[in-house]
Amino acid sequence: MLYFHASCRNEVVSALRIIPVLDLKGGVVVRARAGRRDEYLPIETPMSASAHPAAVAAGLRTLFPFDTFYCADLDAIGGATQNRSALDALAAMPLPPTVWLDAGCNEAGPLEAMLSKPNMRTVLGTESQGDAGLLAKFARHPSLILSLDFFGDGYRGPREILDDATHWPQTIIVMTLARVGVGAGPDIERLEDVKRRAGSRTIVAAGGVRDAGDIEALAAIGVDAVLVATALHDGRLTPAQLADLQA
Repeated sequence: MLYFHASCRNEVVSALRIIPVLDLKGGVVVRARAGRRDEYLPIETPMSASAHPAAVAAGLRTLFPFDTFYCADLDAIGGATQNRSALDALAAMPLPPTVWLDAGCNEAGPLEAMLSKPNMRTVLGTESQGDAGLLAKFARHPSLILSLDFFGDGYRGPREILDDATHWPQTIIVMTLARVGVGAGPDIERLEDVKRRAGSRTIVAAGGVRDAGDIEALAAIGVDAVLVATALHDGRLTPAQLADLQA
């Protein structure tokens, strides 16, 4: 994992974990942009000669030896078959990473099975939920992560999950899909609001990170981790910067 130490007035504010993103569609990694999933195409990146998930993950590890990747299985989220072969390829890598997986789970049986898998943490996305019942049942499971999903038209999911923090688990992703891949910067105001209501829970920012300056801004407001894709592939977070950030 990578921790970024932000400083303010020469004092350390916080340590922020950086987690690369692998968006999966049709068995390959795709380039996400503004949540318009029907437009996503296989990724072209200097990190890898192909869009195969294990190849892209290995390429990202040339920047830093990341031990965790976030994966959105876009086929499964859309109701199709899970990208099982892609996930198996990640599990077969040397030093297999921990995978944070959003596969659109919305039933108790499949969720329980996913939560039992080694080297995996299951992400429960609000966009896939019909009500708050599944979250309430599994909220205390240590491997569960809640993703509060925001698209261009706003929050997507049961309103009671967003409004009532009672059953939020220990780790919460604030997923601002409208800002993914478009260089818009993180939604600081929304993150501050969730952080205030979350108390001591772990807050993960997703969407809009452009460079080290954005990471510093997130660390300064107490965000614990950030999901990053475009800034890594486009070279705006370079190996030299990443080496400095972990020093």
